[in-house]
Amino acid sequence: MQLIELAEKLGIKKQNINMWIKGKQNIPKKYLPILEELFGIKADYFSKNIDEIDKLEIQKEKLKRDLKPIIKNEQAVYFGEDINDMVKVPTYDKEEINSLERNIEKAKLINRFKNSLEIVDPNPYIDTYKLVVEVLEKGQHESIVHKTIEALAHYLEVLPEGITTGEEQAEFESEIFEVFDDNKSLEEYKCQVQTLDLKKRCGNQQIN
Repeated sequence: MQLIELAEKLGIKKQNINMWIKGKQNIPKKYLPILEELFGIKADYFSKNIDEIDKLEIQKEKLKRDLKPIIKNEQAVYFGEDINDMVKVPTYDKEEINSLERNIEKAKLINRFKNSLEIVDPNPYIDTYKLVVEVLEKGQHESIVHKTIEALAHYLEVLPEGITTGEEQAEFESEIFEVFDDNKSLEEYKCQVQTLDLKKRCGNQQIN
């Protein structure tokens, strides 16, 4: 749509729209519903600084309008901290849209990974991050990698107990949890010994 045509639809001057595009002027709220209807994207996108994920989302919505895809099937995917946080992710009959969906998911994962790295600086666990990347690069096809990560997610209560890949995974976890528990007990014992030792030293200092 040309700027002149858009200006006519909004009943304003072309110069106003140029000011919006250059970021020199905010779009008045009264125009947001009209823009949403004209372009088929959420009004929020017209009133914020859009990032790469937003651009992909906008591109996806435009494709959906142009191609009018049909949903072939839906897969329940876990998003959140509760077993009820399941979202149905559609698969369309148009691969262009499915490809965009995957790119959006990858972009979101990259953002989360980057944000977790930057929680503290310098990150004391940077070597662990490097190992995780190495493992995924070289062993992502190995079932033991996926089983162990899912087991850790359950053990640390990142993934709800009711969400599992099956009985084989449950059996695997029952065995590996014993190893985790033994390590946890050892760490707790070491912590107790260190605490007692510290108390003993403090007591000796007070006596002296």
